[in-house]
Amino acid sequence: MSGGLIAPHGGRLVNRLITGDGRQAALTRAARLPTITLDGWAQSDVEVIATGALSPLEGFMSEAEVTHVLEHRRLPSGLVWTLPVTLIVTEAEANGIDAGREVALVDEARTPLAILTVTQAYRYDKMAYAQGSFGTTDRAHPGVSRLLAQGEVFLAGPLTVVTLPRHDDVLANRLTPAQTRAEFAQRGWQRVVGFQTRNPIHRAHEYLLKVALEVTDGLLIHPLVGETKADDVPAEVRMRCYEVLIEKYFPRDRVLLAVNPASMRYAGPREAVFHAIVRKNYGCTHFIVGRDHAGAGTFYGPFDAQRIFSEFAPEELGITPLFFDNAFYCRACGGMASTKSCPHGPASRVSLSGTAVRALLKEGKLPPPEFSRPEVAQILIEAMAAQPVRT
Repeated sequence: MSGGLIAPHGGRLVNRLITGDGRQAALTRAARLPTITLDGWAQSDVEVIATGALSPLEGFMSEAEVTHVLEHRRLPSGLVWTLPVTLIVTEAEANGIDAGREVALVDEARTPLAILTVTQAYRYDKMAYAQGSFGTTDRAHPGVSRLLAQGEVFLAGPLTVVTLPRHDDVLANRLTPAQTRAEFAQRGWQRVVGFQTRNPIHRAHEYLLKVALEVTDGLLIHPLVGETKADDVPAEVRMRCYEVLIEKYFPRDRVLLAVNPASMRYAGPREAVFHAIVRKNYGCTHFIVGRDHAGAGTFYGPFDAQRIFSEFAPEELGITPLFFDNAFYCRACGGMASTKSCPHGPASRVSLSGTAVRALLKEGKLPPPEFSRPEVAQILIEAMAAQPVRT
């Protein structure tokens, strides 16, 4: 650790966001460059590269870097890294863009976000990329489906970011790695546990977080608010759930709620390690890994995301994973537990499937309080009631 806080991955927190006179000069330069319009996913990648959440990356990966990551789960330097971070474009967009050229990356409103200094433009094997990233080429996998719908060319190179993507929601919680680190230091936290989530927190999650708080100084609840599957709960709804839970059931001085602007890749075990590295860059020393972390359907085994961590030495990963099984309320024990601590059988456990919970919420019914805090369930019921009726 450096200055009481864990060092970023690779030893230095990257900052690719240019300010001051340099920014104005870059904006002037960008106005004369060919442009590529980024979708929401790519905009998220630009943001997390710019702020250092993906340290040590300074831009989009080259072919050699992608190949090394897919084959060895490391960057060519030997640093642990499990997922490619790439800019994928169509052949038409890549036409005339060769190594040494600059291109302006813009959003849908043509606002310049970054200048990419192209070091390489190359075609890639989609099926090999899918197999290496997701462990499958099945089009039913959301990551594979998205990949196959994209272009045929990667553009690699470092970024000079002039404007972060615009956001209209959860502005108070959009803290950069530098800002969360400053907050941890101000609070005197040295042992910080991070929690990745793309879903509202129910009682089982709450139990895991409180167990983790017993062995750390503070908790970073760090929901992912970039692109997710269409059937995931919207970010603004999830945030209201987190806020009411923290207000009523957690010591507020030991919890920080911030957001991860990245998009969800659904890459299972590889993404579990990726998520841990990102939280290390935000200043966390520990990271919670539950069952089927970052999974999709039945593509990964329930504990695959925990087993992958054994492939790396603790010192090279640099952040400590905390492994948890599914938690539940046990009527016989009279409290929350897991299979690691509870001897009773399924008949004593309050455990509902996601399908069953959604059915109750759609009917305006609260799930059992042993499963979900009523305040959280009420927010979800109201959100579902406000959704337009599909015909």
